[in-house]
Amino acid sequence: MPGGRLTRQERHQIALGLADGLAYAEIARGLDRPTSTVTREVLRNGGPAGYRADLAQHATEHRAHRSRQSTARRARPAPEEGGRDAEKVREYEESFATVFTDAGLPKMTARLLVALYTTDSGGLTAAELVRRLQVSPASVSKAIAFLEHQGLVRRERDEGRRERYLVDDDVFYESIMTTVRANLRLAETARRGVEVLGPDTQAAVRLEGIARFVDVVADSIRRSAEEARDILHAYREEHSQPFS
Repeated sequence: MPGGRLTRQERHQIALGLADGLAYAEIARGLDRPTSTVTREVLRNGGPAGYRADLAQHATEHRAHRSRQSTARRARPAPEEGGRDAEKVREYEESFATVFTDAGLPKMTARLLVALYTTDSGGLTAAELVRRLQVSPASVSKAIAFLEHQGLVRRERDEGRRERYLVDDDVFYESIMTTVRANLRLAETARRGVEVLGPDTQAAVRLEGIARFVDVVADSIRRSAEEARDILHAYREEHSQPFS
């Protein structure tokens, strides 16, 4: 059974079939096409009484032309901030997003996070993210919800009362501290198991070992994160003057 768009000749056969009073199914059999194809074609182009093959062909070509133009507009990269090379920026963003996906982030979420990091303001509205990433509002909403849960983005309202999603100096610090708190909850839960199972059992010894290990790791991560945050703040203060 042939596929693809109807040809001009097929449309003339449809017009002749309609003039002869044939049913859609009978016309479709003559074309070796699904009945639904003929039905949709006729109803889309004037109905049984108003169908004209040449007009239907012209309308289809016009729709195809508009579709190609729309696709080309979506594919055209938006102007970059500061006169940057759009193609180089796009390649960099793709490689940056790959790093995040390799670390476990979903692809859409990684792309959104990179969009925020590579914007000078460090923040974008949902509408701006939709335009920049060429995705649906639902995709943006889902990715933002995931990133907020991980402590990787925050939101605030601008002067127009629109919500903006931002990354800032402390975003990775807060994300790491979220991990630290989760580890400490793990240690606390393991120790409750020691009480439940009895301190003289092998299971309790195992759980206490886990708790002590996690305590040490969590404390080490916390101290390292606080030291790194101080270094980052000092760097930002040193380099903030030229942009003020």
